[in-house]
Amino acid sequence: MTERPVYSIIAPIYNEEGNIDALFERLSAVMEQIGEPWELIAVNDGSRDRSLELLRALHQRDPRVRVISFSRNFGHQIAVTAGLDYAAGQAVILIDADLQDPPEIIPQMIEKWKQGYDVVYAVREKREGESWFKVQTAKVFYRLVYRIAEIDIPLDTGDFRLMDRRVVVALRNMREHNPYIRGMTSWVGFRQSGVSYVREERHWGETKYPLGKMFRLALDAITGFSYFPLQVAMHASLALAVIAVLAIPVVALLRLATGQLIFEGQATTLIALLLLSSFQLFFFFIMGQYIARIYDEVRGRPLYVVSDVYGFEQRVEEDAQRVPAKGVVGTRALPDVDSNDAVADEHGGST
Repeated sequence: MTERPVYSIIAPIYNEEGNIDALFERLSAVMEQIGEPWELIAVNDGSRDRSLELLRALHQRDPRVRVISFSRNFGHQIAVTAGLDYAAGQAVILIDADLQDPPEIIPQMIEKWKQGYDVVYAVREKREGESWFKVQTAKVFYRLVYRIAEIDIPLDTGDFRLMDRRVVVALRNMREHNPYIRGMTSWVGFRQSGVSYVREERHWGETKYPLGKMFRLALDAITGFSYFPLQVAMHASLALAVIAVLAIPVVALLRLATGQLIFEGQATTLIALLLLSSFQLFFFFIMGQYIARIYDEVRGRPLYVVSDVYGFEQRVEEDAQRVPAKGVVGTRALPDVDSNDAVADEHGGST
């Protein structure tokens, strides 16, 4: 297994014991048809079930399965980041372990890549097995991000995508503590294209993105790629200032004309104060999100900590001083496998 893989497939794993074998079987069937060397990098994100045990067994049966095991749960996007750090393939494919993103789409992605596209993302035409609320909130989220982001993030796309190695090298230099991978992939540029597919029902288990985590992901997307919330705060403050300035002569004229005070009573005053206070608190929350992201970055903590790796021993030995076999700290991207990664115009001979 010393041959460098052409394709690295990254699958974050968090309590997916019922999906692991099915994922590998379907991936193997697809990749055997491709007929080129490949590897599966499974990132165990602090699973509490038998996921790590099953992954180790898979690695023993097939060395193409390589495992990164975190010391605790660091989150889906950080797990993807670790996979990118370790990937050696000329093309890297991101896929979830729940099989909602069908591996059978991968050949279409590879075909696009060989045509010269550096990023091939999967566009969801339909979402099977998801509630009306989940579908509608996801639809609103994608369109909101699309409208307010400073870059064009394709609609209805998740992390399921193929990336050329030079895109991966660019992403490795973006060491963000609150990453939004699909936005970062759009930010780096290069030639990009999409393939359509129907998102399948989850094979086993429950979603790892309930409403709370979806809200957190939305905040990461918005604060990471848009200043729109801060601009809204500025425009709202200007609008309130204009209303206040215009209200002064209006109130004065009405007082002179009628001899009565306008908006009398404490109730009206309290309602106005509560309304203004709610606006202020909301905008404090928005500013707090940006400040919190700055705080995360300046602390300088590692993105992740690795407890064990399986299948990377040879790569680790090549740079043993900087990349120990245990306790790998992800503050920096791992060194590239060879110097060819610096060449921006090559697909590694795959085209």
